[in-house]
Formats: sequence, structure tokens, C-alpha cells
Amino acid sequence: MQIYETKNFIVESHEKPFITRTDGGHIRIRIKDDNITDRTKLDPKTAIELMRLTMVVGSAMETAMNNLGIPVVKINYQDMGNWAWKTNTKPFLHIHVFGRSSNALKQIWPESVYLPDRGTGFYDDFEPLNSKDLEEIKKQINIVLQEEKYSEEKWDL
Repeated sequence: MQIYETKNFIVESHEKPFITRTDGGHIRIRIKDDNITDRTKLDPKTAIELMRLTMVVGSAMETAMNNLGIPVVKINYQDMGNWAWKTNTKPFLHIHVFGRSSNALKQIWPESVYLPDRGTGFYDDFEPLNSKDLEEIKKQINIVLQEEKYSEEKWDL
């Protein structure tokens, strides 16, 4: 489900998350132009837009999940896309944004995120973010964007 959109990117809930909701949650930032397979294909202005957006989303997600009672202490960002090769589909640039909760039961903090193949069943009972989570994250994105640090002028956008 879509949370936020910029000129070149869509921020969305990952409906088959690698981090279950109660362990901190999982958001994906994906490029609109699916011909861009990785960050090396970005022009400078779009790369700046992506960096700013990851920072905004990470900050908003941490605050939102804590507001909802999930003690997120860290946000992890991962740029992958390897699994597209397993299914013979075209890879596209996307960044995974993982909330890491201090009381996680599946993706234990402070260990690295464990990412086995989907066929293992490891993720079968993982819950995506719910509508209340998404609304709070959206609200927090709008608050973070009001900070001077993230003004478009500071980022030359």
C-alpha cells in the first residue's frame, strides 16, 4: 500500500515483509522508472532525491512506530534486488527500510537482518504494517519534511 510519493519514487508498505510489524516493520522505496536497475544508473539530482527520501522515511518510521508502542531503536536501509534474478524478472532500484525493535522476536536486535529464501517458510507469519501504522508514518513524513534540514532548497531540489 502506498504511503508517500515524490517525483521519482514511491514509498510503500511491503506486503510480504522481511521484518514483521511487531519487530519494527518493513517499508520499500521504489523508483518509478523500472528501467533503472540500481543506484549507479541515477542522475545526480535523482540520487539526491533518493538520499533525502530515505532519511525522511527512516526518521518518520522510527518516530511513528515508537508512537504506536513498537520500540524501534534503529532503522536499517538495504539496497538489494538480487532475488529478481531467481525468478528471471527484471530488477529495479528499490531500498528496503527496516525498523529494528528492541523487543523483536523474529528479527532479533541487534543481530543483522536474517534474509533466507522465501521458500523456507521463515516469513510465513510475518505481518505487514497495518493501516494505523501507515497513517502514522505518513503523518510523520509530513512533519519531518517541515524541518529546515529537509527543505528542498537545502538539497537543491
